[in-house]
Order: sequence, then C-alpha cells, then structure tokens
Amino acid sequence: MNLLRITLLLFIGGLFLNFKPKAKTKMYKKLNRYCATLAGEFDQISEQRKVQLKEIGDYIAEKSIAKEPVNLTVICTHNSRRSHIGQLFLKTAAVYYGVEKLATFSGGTEATAFNPRAVKALSSVGFKISPLTSAENPNYAAKMGRNYPSMLLFSKKYSHTTNPQADFAAIMVCSEADAACPLVPGADARFAIPYKDPKHSDNTPSESTTYQEKCREIGREMFFAMHYAKQKISGHLEETKAAARN
Repeated sequence: MNLLRITLLLFIGGLFLNFKPKAKTKMYKKLNRYCATLAGEFDQISEQRKVQLKEIGDYIAEKSIAKEPVNLTVICTHNSRRSHIGQLFLKTAAVYYGVEKLATFSGGTEATAFNPRAVKALSSVGFKISPLTSAENPNYAAKMGRNYPSMLLFSKKYSHTTNPQADFAAIMVCSEADAACPLVPGADARFAIPYKDPKHSDNTPSESTTYQEKCREIGREMFFAMHYAKQKISGHLEETKAAARN
C-alpha cells in the first residue's frame, strides 16, 4: 500500500508539474472569483510582511529566469493545516499568474493528518477536495478545475520521499517548525513566514470563521509573492527583447 501510494504520488506530481493548461482550461468559477478577490487585497498586507514575501518572489523569479524548475515545500509542525493551505494556494497562484515549471509540496516535522476543518475551509472557497481513503491519515485529491490534474494530499514529514530532497525552497509557516528546523537538509533557500495556527478555535463557535480567515490570509500572501515573481519575470523578458532589438 505504501509503495502504491508513493508511486501514485510521484506520477500525479509529475503530471501537475509538467501540466500546461490549454487556452480553454479554466478554474472552477467559484475558485476563480476567490482568486480575483485575493489578487485585489494586497493593500491589506503590511509593508514589513511584503518584504518577507518578496524574498520568496525573488527566489521564484530567479529560478524561472534561469529556466530551472521551481520546487517549493511548505512546512509546519504537523502538516495538517497551514502547510496544506499554503501548498494549494501557491500552486493556484502560479497557474493564475502563468508562472510555469513550478511545483508545490508540503510537510511537517511530524506526520498527523490533513485536518478536516482545513479541508472544509478550502472546499468552501472553490477547491474540489475528495477523500480517497478513510485511514487515520487519509489521502485527498484536490482540484482547481475540471481539466486540471488532481493534487494528492496527505500528512507527511517534510523529508518524505515524495517531496524534493534537493534544490527546493523551504517555506516555514509556523514558529514551532521554524525553531525546530534552523536548517532544512537539501533546501537551497529557506524562508520563515509564520502564521497563527487556526486550531486554537477548534470546537468553538468561531471555528468556521477562523479557518476561512486563515485561508484568506495565507492565500492573499501566496498570491502577492507569486504576483511579484511574475512581475520580475515579465520585466526580465521585456529587457531581453529590448536588448535584442538594439
């Protein structure tokens, strides 16, 4: 079963990395509207936070300009909430802005399970997320559009064999994981952008609202980083074309 899951993950991951959507391929309407909303909320991000996010954008742009694959692994303690949210929104932002050859992954300092509250919140904004197994650590298939390949999600350590082992950026989205992993083996870059864990609201009247707000906060910032990267990539292309004309 483990070998089958690993093989399936690698296969689907390869499909998603190399997938180039056709002109008629579109995201689900609800998700596309949500993406447009996120793209219009950059003024809600503090200037200090933008500096941190631009560092991620610089990494993406530099890799893209060098025509190298961009691999991003989002890491939190349990790989149950924030890291999965970050993984999905980074990939969605790359598709939305047309940043190619970019793959996203997630992991934790330990494995637990993709929390159903996070699954529900992501589903509410337009992702289609379906359970594939009912194990203690279930597998989920997540899609952003009918003609897009699925992303297979489950909780795992960041060093899991289905994640890149070298030439990737580690994006630390919780303070605990940031402190526990001052060095991430194999990573050629490391960024710390911690978010408050929404689990503090579990089993309270504010649970649903808190998870929705966390999706929006993380999504907004992942979109900002990707938008910044796209601007740098486009600027480089324009400079190259201008130099060629001269």
